[in-house]
Amino acid sequence: MSTALTTTAPFWTVGDVTVHRVDETALPPATGAWLLPGATAPLVTEQDWLRPHFADDSGLLRLASHTFAFSVAGLRVLVDTGIGNGKERANPAWHRLDTDYLDRLTAAGFPPESVDLVVLTHLHADHVGWNTRLVDGEWRPTFPHARYVTSRAEREFWAGHAMDEARRQMFLDSVVPVEEAGLLDLVDVPAGGAELAPNLRLVPTPGHTPGHVAVEVGDGRRTALITGDCIHHPVQLAHPSIGACVDIDPALSESSRRALLASLSGTDTLVLGTHFAPPTAGLVVPHGDAHRLAPVAADGARPA
Repeated sequence: MSTALTTTAPFWTVGDVTVHRVDETALPPATGAWLLPGATAPLVTEQDWLRPHFADDSGLLRLASHTFAFSVAGLRVLVDTGIGNGKERANPAWHRLDTDYLDRLTAAGFPPESVDLVVLTHLHADHVGWNTRLVDGEWRPTFPHARYVTSRAEREFWAGHAMDEARRQMFLDSVVPVEEAGLLDLVDVPAGGAELAPNLRLVPTPGHTPGHVAVEVGDGRRTALITGDCIHHPVQLAHPSIGACVDIDPALSESSRRALLASLSGTDTLVLGTHFAPPTAGLVVPHGDAHRLAPVAADGARPA
C-alpha cells in the first residue's frame, strides 16, 4: 500500500459539520518502532484488522502528520498545526520541511487569513509548527485573525519545565511569537471538559502531556472526536497499555486512553486520529477484551 498523500483534502460529514483532513507529510517507516516501542511486530500482526491501512504484513506501523479543519457555530476552526516549514528540529523527519501544507489548507476552503480559531491539543513540535511562518526573517503568526487556544495546564507545565535546547527552540519559533502577538488564550479544562463554542468541546486526556486535550465537534446529533496524541495509532485500541516513548506520565496517559476508548466503544462517534494513516477515521467497536477501529472512508462511505 502506498503511503503517498492525497492531493485533495478528504472530508467527513458529521451531521451539519464537514471535517477536512489537511495532509502535511507521511511519517518515515521507522517512526512507529521509535514512538510506540511496545507495539512489537508479533503483537501488531496478530491484529488482522490493522491491515492494510494501518500496518503492513510485517507489522510495520503506518503514521502520518495532518490537521483537521471545519466550521462550527460560525467559527472556522483548525485543530493542531503540524510540523511546519523551515523549522530547525532535532528529529530529521521534521527538520526544515518544505511542504505545500498551506496550499492544501487553502484548497480545502480555509486560507490562513480566514481561520478564526486554532485549537492546540498540546504543545509538541509536530502539533504547533504552522502556528508561525517565516516572514522577512521573523517567525510571525500564520493565522493573524485567529484566537489560538490551548489548556492552561499545558502552557503552565512547560513554563516551569526545564527544556532542552531543541524544545526551547520550538517554543521560540512556534509558541512565543503567538503569545507576543496577544493571540494565545489559555483555557481551564475541568474533568467534564470545556466548551469553546456551541458543539465544540475540549475533552481532558492528560498523560502524554499534563494538559493534553482531545477535541469534540458535532451538530448536537452526530459527533466526531479528534484524538490528538492520546491515541497515536489504532493498535492502541487493541492494546491500550501501549504508550508513547515521549509520554510525560505513562500511567496517566494509559488511564486517559482507556477511559476515552470506553466512552467511545459501541457509539456512532466518528474518531479522527491525528496521526492515523488513511483512511484516518473510524468507529470504535468492541473487540475481544478491548477494541478495534472500524474504518470510515472520506465522505462517510465505509470502505469495502
